[in-house]
Amino acid sequence: MKTLVSPSLLAANFIDLKSDIAMLNQSEADWLHLDVMDGVFVPNISFGFPVIESVAKICQKPLDVHYMIVKPERYISQTAKLGAMMMNVHYEACTHLHRTIQEIHDSGMKAGVTLNPSTPVCMLEDIIEDVDMVLLMSVNPGFGGQKFIENTIQKVKRLRQMIQQSSSKALIEVDGGVQEKTAPRLVEAGVDVLVSGSYIFKAANPISVIHDLKELKRED
Repeated sequence: MKTLVSPSLLAANFIDLKSDIAMLNQSEADWLHLDVMDGVFVPNISFGFPVIESVAKICQKPLDVHYMIVKPERYISQTAKLGAMMMNVHYEACTHLHRTIQEIHDSGMKAGVTLNPSTPVCMLEDIIEDVDMVLLMSVNPGFGGQKFIENTIQKVKRLRQMIQQSSSKALIEVDGGVQEKTAPRLVEAGVDVLVSGSYIFKAANPISVIHDLKELKRED
């Protein structure tokens, strides 16, 4: 199967965001990844609903919204009203994760769960069948352009095995340090969705880079 590509808005040119969205609309990108940070759960602040709402009006790709915030359940209804396809919450930020996943589904969106680099995949054993996607952070969340954490490869393999041994149909997404050297290894390990920011948006030809990522195939 071909890999899904979800370029990260965090690396786009916010002075000329309309042009970058237009580029994505013309590209083979599958989704648009939006990292929402609150300066509490992670040591940085990114953007909020005014930006997401503006992007949603012109972006022709499904919105893959990743909340790096405390109590993300407060924004389920608001996120759904914007037409988001996926709402992704951190395992570490949700006291009642199962309830949050149910509420996301009830709102009409797909539900994803994100794990920080130090959180083992075994923590999802009791909920893996209820989620549509698991996002593994391959850098510590909060900043773009960080170095890829090598243990992510083994973590992907463990998660793929967990999914195969259950009745789960969850996709595996990875975010952080995804570029020409790490992307093929991640796909080979079992990744379905690649999130990439700087590697795409800072490239001389972003559309070509997205195409190359799309061409990576996992042997099932």
